[in-house]
Amino acid sequence: MSILKIARMGHPVLLIPAKPVEDATAPDVQRLISDMAETLDDAGGVGLAAPQVFSSLRLFLYLVPASRAEGGAEMPLTVVINPVVTPLGEDIELGWEGCLSIPGLRAAIPRFQRIRLTATGADGAPIDKELSGFEARVVQHEADHLDGVLYTMRMHDFRYFGFNEETTRHELPLPKVKLKT
Repeated sequence: MSILKIARMGHPVLLIPAKPVEDATAPDVQRLISDMAETLDDAGGVGLAAPQVFSSLRLFLYLVPASRAEGGAEMPLTVVINPVVTPLGEDIELGWEGCLSIPGLRAAIPRFQRIRLTATGADGAPIDKELSGFEARVVQHEADHLDGVLYTMRMHDFRYFGFNEETTRHELPLPKVKLKT
């Protein structure tokens, strides 16, 4: 396994739609998944998409720490291949997001509160589940990477964009209003 270099905002690999994965169980795909898992662990993030490590494939990994999970149960590392994200309802809310490709910054980004995720897992088995809360936010963020979309492209109010240290220190509260599509 290897720790891979992470592409930063401004690199063209982050701006183009990724290609579908042909065979989830292929050795090169499995090697990429292992390397991405090691890279994500090393970087201390909660999600990593293949384009972020210079591989333009429709594949991402994510996890949900217990501190961010609904019900307090950690969601272990999940591999998502060729995902389709479908909103469940029209409710949208703001939440803080950062990105390993935009280090040191975060912003308030509108996301659907509830989604359905259909995809393939690392073992080739189908994934079909409804998500909400932080897990839904992470999946939408990572799926955006596969379409060449960075969170900064979804910003509506630049007052809620800043360095991690400053936005945490000053505890910028987000508007409690729920947005509609």
